Amino acid sequence: MAKLELEPGEENLGKWTMNYLPPGGGRYTGKLVVTDRRLLFDAKFDTSLGGVIDQLMNRYGDNGVLSIPKSEISSVKKKSSLTKKQAIVTLTDGQEHVFDYGALMSVDKVVAALQR
Repeated sequence: MAKLELEPGEENLGKWTMNYLPPGGGRYTGKLVVTDRRLLFDAKFDTSLGGVIDQLMNRYGDNGVLSIPKSEISSVKKKSSLTKKQAIVTLTDGQEHVFDYGALMSVDKVVAALQR
């Protein structure tokens, strides 16, 4: 896992292990870090069907780190159902980035940190 480096003076608001569903498809497991300036996601594994097949065939590479400045976030909302709890981040360009915490964990703290 890549080391998530904070910028000088940047405040860490929280860190969670979550699934990330990017706008282009896929499902990644990794660490979400929310700071007062940006959202960082360090993708560890692609858990989508295609990602699992690639891993089994040893064609899986490093996913790297997603970094989204908070100035590019237009809205954050939570979506809950019996089987999943999600924080949905919509950017100013309309892209939706979904962070899924599964069925048992609340996303309230994640949403609060993203909205701060």
